[in-house]
Amino acid sequence: MTPVILLAAGKESAEVTDWAARIGWVVGLALFVALVYWLMREGWKWRGTLQGDLPELPGAPEEPGTARLTLSGRYHGSTTAGQWLDRIVAHGLGTRSRVELTLTDAGLGVVRPGASDFFVPVAALREARLDKGIAGKVLTEGGLLVVTWAHGERLIDSGFRSDRAAEHNEWVDAINSMITTSTTEGAER
Repeated sequence: MTPVILLAAGKESAEVTDWAARIGWVVGLALFVALVYWLMREGWKWRGTLQGDLPELPGAPEEPGTARLTLSGRYHGSTTAGQWLDRIVAHGLGTRSRVELTLTDAGLGVVRPGASDFFVPVAALREARLDKGIAGKVLTEGGLLVVTWAHGERLIDSGFRSDRAAEHNEWVDAINSMITTSTTEGAER
């Protein structure tokens, strides 16, 4: 055992760092990451171009009425109804953000700081339900409030998560009762 230690002690270690190769690998990796980011950005823009037939988002009416419910939380995105991975990015609907929801007799007001606000009239509301995921965001069962609404020729699912998840059931009941009421009133006319 001793002779091996003496032989190893007599050798000098070689230079470990080859700076040119290391800098080359770092620059190559940085370029690869930049290329992937650029391709993702181009894909996002292309998706927005493909969804260019989507009309402008409706704004809130002058007098939306008294607030039935309010919710503070997160907006997780919108998808084509029934296809929870087909994100809609046109008109800023794909941008995640904080959200302030207000349900009135006129419809659903969606105020998003840092992103475009929109309003869903009662006539456009189709359904509200609890779900577990939408376009890249998966939560526990029932952790997401999903509102289905019509916009132009499309049905859209928009996903929201309240800061207080216990509010979700109340929102589902209120929106679905509004839809039922507006449908029966429209049938009576």
